Amino acid sequence: MHLTLGVTAHVDAGKTTLCEQLLLLGGVLRKGGRVDHGDAFMDSHALERARGITIFSEQASVDLAKPDGEIVHVTLMDTPGHVDFSGEMERALSVLDMALLVVSCAEGVQSHTVTLFRLLKKKKIPTLIFLNKTDREGADVSRVTAQMHRLLCGDCVLMTQDTESLREELAMRDDVLMEQHLMEEAVREDYLLGARRAVRACQLYPVLSGSALENRGVDTLMDAIAQLCDTDYEAKLDEPFLAKVYRVAHRDGMRYCYVKALSGRLGARDSVNTQHGEEKINAVFAAQGAKLTVCQTLCAGQTAVVTGLSCRPGEMIGAQTVTEGQELVPLMSVDVQGEKGLDSTKLLAHLRELEEEDPLLSVRAENGRISVGIMGAVQTEVLGSVLESRFGDRVSFLPPKVMYKETIAGPVTGIGHYEPLRHYAECWLRLVPGKEGSGVTFADKTPANLLDMNWRRLISAHVHERQHPGVLTGSPLTDVCVELIAGRAHLKHTEGGDFREATYRAIRNALMQAKNVLLEPVVRFELSFSQELLSRVTGELLRLNAELDAPEYDEDEVILTGACTAAAFWDYPQKFAATTRGHGRIRSEFARYAPCRNQDGIVAEIGYSALADVKNPPGSVFCSHGAGYYVPWDEVREMAHCEVEEK
Repeated sequence: MHLTLGVTAHVDAGKTTLCEQLLLLGGVLRKGGRVDHGDAFMDSHALERARGITIFSEQASVDLAKPDGEIVHVTLMDTPGHVDFSGEMERALSVLDMALLVVSCAEGVQSHTVTLFRLLKKKKIPTLIFLNKTDREGADVSRVTAQMHRLLCGDCVLMTQDTESLREELAMRDDVLMEQHLMEEAVREDYLLGARRAVRACQLYPVLSGSALENRGVDTLMDAIAQLCDTDYEAKLDEPFLAKVYRVAHRDGMRYCYVKALSGRLGARDSVNTQHGEEKINAVFAAQGAKLTVCQTLCAGQTAVVTGLSCRPGEMIGAQTVTEGQELVPLMSVDVQGEKGLDSTKLLAHLRELEEEDPLLSVRAENGRISVGIMGAVQTEVLGSVLESRFGDRVSFLPPKVMYKETIAGPVTGIGHYEPLRHYAECWLRLVPGKEGSGVTFADKTPANLLDMNWRRLISAHVHERQHPGVLTGSPLTDVCVELIAGRAHLKHTEGGDFREATYRAIRNALMQAKNVLLEPVVRFELSFSQELLSRVTGELLRLNAELDAPEYDEDEVILTGACTAAAFWDYPQKFAATTRGHGRIRSEFARYAPCRNQDGIVAEIGYSALADVKNPPGSVFCSHGAGYYVPWDEVREMAHCEVEEK
C-alpha cells in the first residue's frame, strides 16, 4: 500500500527532527541529523542549513509494517513551517493522503498551528497529531489537549487515555462501531477498523505524544501511521494514467517536475498529455532527500521526479489536463533592483525561472521595473540569497507595496480590430461586472452563424491566457465577465494570432470607456491575548481603521476578530508581539478584494498612464492602400466592420 504523508507544523515545533527520527527508525538513515546542527537529511539546501528552517518541501521513502505483515510504502514530505513559505507547504498538501501535524507540547497551540489545522480540515486531509517536546520544562499533555479542543476541534482524541474512555471516544465517531460497542460485541480489531474509517472521514484526529529529540513515542507514532492509514491505489492501477505536478526544481541545468500518480502507470520514455500538448518523459527518478535514483515505472499512489515536461505546479497530466490554483495569494510586492552592471533582462529571466518553481512570486515587468509578490520579509531575504547563490545576481529590494487589482462598475463594450497587410480579425467584447472573487470569466453571446466556432474558442482562450492590465494603475483585471457579442474573420488572411491581438485590444478598448474601480486586498484576523490588554489592542487596531467584531472570552483570554486592509495590517504582527510580550496568538488570512477608500490618491501616486503603455494599446489597426495604420481607441467604433445592435 502506498501512502503520501506530509509533516507540517508551526515553526520550531520540531517537525524536521521528527522526520529524521522516522527515517532513522525506518532504516533509511544510519544517524539522525538535527536542524540546529545543520546536518538534517531533509533540509539539504545550504540556505536551510544556514537559517535552521525548512524552506523547500523535500521527501524520502520509508517502509512501515502493519501487524498483519502488510508493508506500507510511505513517501514522507517535510514541509516548511514558516508562514512566509506557506505557498510551498500548500503545494505539498495538494497531493497528501494523510498529514502529520506536529505541536510543541511546551509552547502549545500557536497561531500558525490553527491556520494549518483549519487548512487540513478544509481540504479533508486525514490528520494525525503528535505532541512533541514532552521532555521540555512546562510541557503538559493534558493542558495542550484541552487547548486543542478549544482552538482546533473536539475530535482531537488522545490515544493514550484509559482503554474504556478511548473505546467510547472511538465508538462515538463511527456508526458501525457504535452499534458493536453498544451490543458489547466489539473486539480490538473492530475498534481499530472503526478508528481507521473515522480518520479517513476526518471525524477523528488521533493525538499521540513524545519527544523526537529524545526518541520517545516515535515508534508508537509509526505504528499508528501504519495501522490508521487507508488508501486504495491498487484498485486504480489499471485505470488511465493521471497525475498531479506539485513541484518544479532546477538543478545543474536540468528541469525536474515532481509528480504524484493518482491512477494508472507511467514508464520512462512514455508520452503523456499535458496542457501544452503531448510531451515525452525523458527519465523517471525516485527522490530520497536531494538524491535522485533512476526508476522505470511510476504507479498509482507513488511520487516521482520526471524530466521532459514543461508543466508548472498545480497542473494535471494524463487523463485530465486542468490546473488547480492555490488558495494562498501574495498581497504585497517588492521591486527588485540589480546592482550596477547587472543586466535587467538576465535578472528577469532568472526570476521567471524561480517563478516556475513558485508561481506565487507573480513576477511583473513594466515601465522598466521588475516586481515580485511576497508573503513576508524572510521570503524576500531568501529570494535574494537564491538569486546570488544560483545565478550570481546581487540585488536589493524596495519597501513592499500593495498588490492592487482593478474591476469595472458597470457594463461596457469594447472593439478590437487587427488588420495589417494579409491579416484580419475583429471582435466585440462586452465587459460586465462579475461576482466578488470570480476573477475573469467568459461567455459566448455571439449570434448563430456570425463567427465560426473555432474562432470563438480561440477568443475564449485568449481571454484566459494572461492577466489583463487595468487602465488605472496597470494592475490585473478581476471580477469581470467578458462576453463575446460579435466577431469577423477573413476567409484567407485570418490567423490565430490575429484574434489574440483583437481580443487584447477589445478588452483594453472597453476599459478606456468604463468606470474603473481600484481594489485592494483585505485580510481577516483573529487575535488571542490576555483580557487586561483588550483596550490597548483595540486602540491599536482602530488606528489602523480595522473593522472589529464583538470580542469573545475564553477563560482568561479574549478573542478579537475583524477585518483590515492588507497594507495597514502588514506590520501589525510585530506590534502585536511587542504588546503581548510574545504571549498572544495572531492569525490572518486573505478575505477579499474591496474598493480602495482613497482611489484618486493612490492612482496619482502610482502615476500609471494607460496611453503610454505601448505593450497594451487600446486602439486598433486598420488597413488602407495595402498598409496597416493605428486608429486611436475613441475612433475605433466609427470604423469597425461588424454591425451590432447593442441592447
